[in-house]
Amino acid sequence: MSLISVNNLTFGYDGSLNNIFENVSFNIDTDWKLGLIGRNGKGKTTFLKLLQGKYEYNGTISKNVDVDYFPFEVNNKDRMAIEIVYEIAPNVADWEIVKEITLLNSDSEILYRNFSLLSGGEQVKVLLISLFLKGNNFLLIDEPTNHLDIDTRNNLVSYLEKKKGFILVSHDRNFLDKVVNHIIAINNTNIEIQQGNFSSWKNNKDAQDNFELVQNERLQKDINRLEMASKKTEKWSNSVEKSKYNHSGSKEMIDRGYLGHQSAKMMKKSKIMEQRIDKAIDEKTNLLKNIDKNESLKIIPIESRRNPLILAKDFQIKYDGKEIFSKISFEVENGDRIAIVRKKWDWKIKYIKTNYGK
Repeated sequence: MSLISVNNLTFGYDGSLNNIFENVSFNIDTDWKLGLIGRNGKGKTTFLKLLQGKYEYNGTISKNVDVDYFPFEVNNKDRMAIEIVYEIAPNVADWEIVKEITLLNSDSEILYRNFSLLSGGEQVKVLLISLFLKGNNFLLIDEPTNHLDIDTRNNLVSYLEKKKGFILVSHDRNFLDKVVNHIIAINNTNIEIQQGNFSSWKNNKDAQDNFELVQNERLQKDINRLEMASKKTEKWSNSVEKSKYNHSGSKEMIDRGYLGHQSAKMMKKSKIMEQRIDKAIDEKTNLLKNIDKNESLKIIPIESRRNPLILAKDFQIKYDGKEIFSKISFEVENGDRIAIVRKKWDWKIKYIKTNYGK
């Protein structure tokens, strides 16, 4: 076990008004399987580049392990895949390479094919096993499920479950739930680490957000009530203060008795209310900072007068003389929502009937 220690990390791009990170500190155990989450533009890619030492920053990032990034650029793709594995992990034996590729439920035959001719999913597998075979490194895995079908994603889940020591970036929440055991979340104002998967983090986040929303509403009501009471108290105090002065001819007499005492008492009460208002406002300003507001997305399709929209009869696709799927016939009608699901080389078309606006 090793630690990656981040202390007082501050970073901002030149010309930017605000820093991406401001004095953030935390520790990462390199045995953890971390899911890195955050809205687009919050700094996930920037953080990965900082861990790789690609940017200058203020603060310290201390680590005693090598950090490798996936996916990386292959300089010469016109080579056998196994040559690329040897280049990345030169000290591994052939049986280790075959074992790793088998764990991803792939035939070792792909290792002896030209890398450029492999599918996107096969290239992902070759590059991923290369990094894990390298050993003594901490992996930064960025969107590994791109180009992968459902079966290959499930194989990747099983593969990563057997590994340790990585940070995983993925927009696939189900994938994160099955793979990671810690979450590192880049929020609006801080970076937090929690044990658990994405769902447990989301439940905690929702609970915290709901608590802050309730607190914010309560504090706003308190502030409004106190402000109204403070204004009334101040008005009454000013009125009493004026009544202390009785004008008689050219002489001004001050009543230092009951009215003076009441005036001082109400002025003190008004000051206490002002302090309570300031405290409530201060508490309120510390709420809702990490709550993201999403604009609602509306898709309003243009309805066609044609129905069906698509009519296919004995439809088939061939590639280099190879049948991708057997002949199928189907119709797509107005209001249909279609999901096309690929399982290896078998294609299925699934209809989900719905109406516009629903």
